[in-house]
Amino acid sequence: MDITERKITKIAREAEKLVLLTMREEGVGTAEIDLIHAVRHHPGCTQAQLAELLHADKAAIARRTKNLEAKGLLIRRDAPSDRRSQLLYPTKKAESLRSSKAEIEAAFYEYLTNVLTAEEAAVFAAALSKLYTASKTESRAGFPHFRKAAGGEAAHEKG
Repeated sequence: MDITERKITKIAREAEKLVLLTMREEGVGTAEIDLIHAVRHHPGCTQAQLAELLHADKAAIARRTKNLEAKGLLIRRDAPSDRRSQLLYPTKKAESLRSSKAEIEAAFYEYLTNVLTAEEAAVFAAALSKLYTASKTESRAGFPHFRKAAGGEAAHEKG
């Protein structure tokens, strides 16, 4: 039984809605945010590589990159090994969107935690930190303990 009722995920989705709403007000859409994020994590990639990474149509990626370039969020540079190929890089403006996103999320979470007393907030923060550490540890290991526990539960429920 999931005692969290997936509320961590649901709160994160609400924060993401706020971020997307704010970004749209700045003229950047959801698909564009995903593309900027991908370029930030893979600077110097090509449009073809982006299409593959994002599982998107090459024509759609071409349109988005053109729009983002016009908005000053991406720049193109000729590939040194192939002059026909262009590499994409985020601009400082794109990097500042990342800061904006983090600031919006932090402000929203601070707003939410204001409904807690100081003691409740401290207990919540400690528990959340413990869960986050366990999550990252398990993730870095490839989820072996979770897979074993989930497999065991599934086998137990079938028997």
